[in-house]
Amino acid sequence: MRLPATLALIALISGCAAANQAADAVARDRAKVVVNGVVEQRFPGVNAAPVTDCIIDAASAGEILTIARASATGVTPETVEQVVTIAQRPEAVRCIAQNSRTLIGG
Repeated sequence: MRLPATLALIALISGCAAANQAADAVARDRAKVVVNGVVEQRFPGVNAAPVTDCIIDAASAGEILTIARASATGVTPETVEQVVTIAQRPEAVRCIAQNSRTLIGG
């Protein structure tokens, strides 16, 4: 491959990576809105933000996309069940426990 073609390929790949990162960020933000609402509903009085972050961090990319879709289509019992299931994973439980000081009255 010649140098200009190589540079063009690198630019294209970089552009795709940037677009993917932007899409991931949007999906995570939309999913956080949904998860935050579920946490606030199920645990009134708890600072939902740290719990939400732990749940999002423990979710797979596919789960984040599914939850993010609920921000447009509406939260269903299945969405709530998915959020609760993710929250029960060991990595989410550890994260929530580590942030427990910020949960009440945050």
